[in-house]
Amino acid sequence: MGFYQYKQTQKIQGNIDDVWNFISSPANLKKITPDYMGFDITSGDLPEKMYAGMIICYKVSPLFGIKMNWLTEITQVNEKKFFIDEQRVGPYKIWHHQHHIEPTEGGVLMTDIVTYQPPMGFMGSIANTLIIKNKLNEIFDYRRNVLNEIFGELK
Repeated sequence: MGFYQYKQTQKIQGNIDDVWNFISSPANLKKITPDYMGFDITSGDLPEKMYAGMIICYKVSPLFGIKMNWLTEITQVNEKKFFIDEQRVGPYKIWHHQHHIEPTEGGVLMTDIVTYQPPMGFMGSIANTLIIKNKLNEIFDYRRNVLNEIFGELK
């Protein structure tokens, strides 16, 4: 039963306020998720900004078009610096996602760190090798491209 970590950094043109306002808004989650994931927020009356203790419910099809419920809790928020979401119900045994931003020359450096454990022990480790890590790369590449379209890429 393996634990894994995925890390991606991205330099974004723009200022810390605009980037924070975008990434900390639950309404923007769907915009940065590939359409084939079938991502739909099912929580009603979400606020404009995330806050510690906030629960977000959604349906998602991470593999083979199979719809499942995913429930995450925003466990920590440090305004214009980072927030952390943790899966409470969903496809992973453990999912802990850190979203960090910091000013950098000419823009913002964004770092995502996902620590996760697939379900099903040894079989989950095989699934990670064959499918999951590639799917995470694909999802975060999509997110990178969308953010570059919105804000511009900083080279």
